[in-house]
Amino acid sequence: MEIGPFIKLHRIKQNMTQEELAEGIVSESYLSKIENRRTEPSADVINMLCTKLGVEVKSEEDTMLKEKCQEWFDMLFEVNRKEDITNKYQELQEIIDNNYSHTQVLFEIHKIRYYLIMDEVNLALKQINNLKEISNTFDNYQLYFWMKFKGNYNSVIEEFGQAIRLYKLAEEKANQIDISDDEAADLKYTMAVTYSKLRNTLEVIDYANKALEEYSKNYNFIRCAQCHILLGISYRRIRIYDKAIKNYNLAQHLAKLNKNDELIQLTNINLANLYASKGDNANCIKCYTEVLKKKEYLKRKEILIAITSLMREYYVNKNYSMCKEMVDEGHKVMKDLDRSRFKIYDYELRTYDYALKNENQKFEELVVGEFIPYLQKQKDYASLIVYTNMVGKHYENQSKYKLASKYYKLANFSYEQLIKI
Repeated sequence: MEIGPFIKLHRIKQNMTQEELAEGIVSESYLSKIENRRTEPSADVINMLCTKLGVEVKSEEDTMLKEKCQEWFDMLFEVNRKEDITNKYQELQEIIDNNYSHTQVLFEIHKIRYYLIMDEVNLALKQINNLKEISNTFDNYQLYFWMKFKGNYNSVIEEFGQAIRLYKLAEEKANQIDISDDEAADLKYTMAVTYSKLRNTLEVIDYANKALEEYSKNYNFIRCAQCHILLGISYRRIRIYDKAIKNYNLAQHLAKLNKNDELIQLTNINLANLYASKGDNANCIKCYTEVLKKKEYLKRKEILIAITSLMREYYVNKNYSMCKEMVDEGHKVMKDLDRSRFKIYDYELRTYDYALKNENQKFEELVVGEFIPYLQKQKDYASLIVYTNMVGKHYENQSKYKLASKYYKLANFSYEQLIKI
C-alpha cells in the first residue's frame, strides 16, 4: 500500500478532516495531493503526518506479519470458532493499525468478510464506505477480494442481483491473477448459492458442479455436501426428482460421515421442500417436524424456514390450530432478531396471524400494501404465487370477484415468470 492512500485510510478511520490533519504540517491542498498520489512527500512530512495519526512508518515488509495475516484470511473460509477468529483478528489489528505495512490493504479488505461472519452487517458497510475512498489504488489481487466481499455484503442484505454482478467482476479479476484452488472453488460455490437465490437453475448446476469438482480433489467433504444440496434444490425446481433425491442422499451421507448435525438438518429441510413440491403434505409435515425437534443444530434463519414452511402446510390443510402454534413459535424466534434482516419471515408470520384471526383490514394493509410489493421488488416469483393466490382467495370469499381476479392473474403471471427462469 502506497503511503498516500495509507495516510488517507487512517485519517478516514479516525474521522479526521484533511484540514485537521494538515494543520501545522502542510497545506490542505498539499495533503490532498499526497493522499491521491499526485506528489511524493519528504520523509519528514510523512513522519509528521503519521505521528499525528498515531502510526509508525516501517518501510520494510514484515514477512512474518504477512504470513500471520494469511493464516487469518484462511480462517475466514473454514469452519472455525468465532472466538478463535476474533482473537487472531485482535492480535493482528493492534500490529497493523499502528504500523505502515504493505499487507494492510488486504487486511482492511478482509475485515469486510470478518464483520459479516460476526454478523456485524453495519460495520461491514462502514468498512466498505471507508475503503471506497482508496479503492482506486487497489491492484488486481486486492480488487478481486474487494469485489467478492462487497458481493458477500449484498448477498447478506438480500440484494442478490447486485451480489452476482460483483461476483462476476471478481471472476474476471480471478482470470488475471494467481489465486489458490480453494479460493477459486469458494468463488464458484458462492456464485452457485447466489444464482440459487435468484432461481437461475442452469447457472446453479454449472457453478455447483465446478465447485464440487475442486472440493472433491481436496477432500473437502463439507463443501461437497453443500454443493450436493444446491444441486438437489436445482433439480427439484425443474422437477427432476430422482436426481434431486440422489444429491440430497449424497449430501446427507457426507454430513453423517463428518458428524455435522447442522448439515444433516439442512438436508432434511430440503427433503421436506421436495415433498412439498410433489404435493406430499404428510411427508413434508413429518420431515419439518423432525427438523424442529433438533433445532439446536440450526441457525435462526433455518429455524424460521422450517417454522414458516410448516405454518403454510398446516394452513393449506386447514389445520388452523397447528398453524397458529407455528405462528406463535415463529414470533418467539423473531423476538430478539433485527426484523429488517429477516423481513420475509416477519411478513409471512404476520400474514398468517391476521388471516387466522380474520383481521381482514390488517391482512389487506399488510399483504396487499406491503408484502406483495416487496416480493415484486425482490422478484421472488415463487413466494408471489403463494401470496397472490392467498389474496385472491381472500377477496373471493368476500365476493369481491374483480379484486380476486386481479390477484389470480398476478399469480399466473408470477408462475409464467418462474417458468422462464
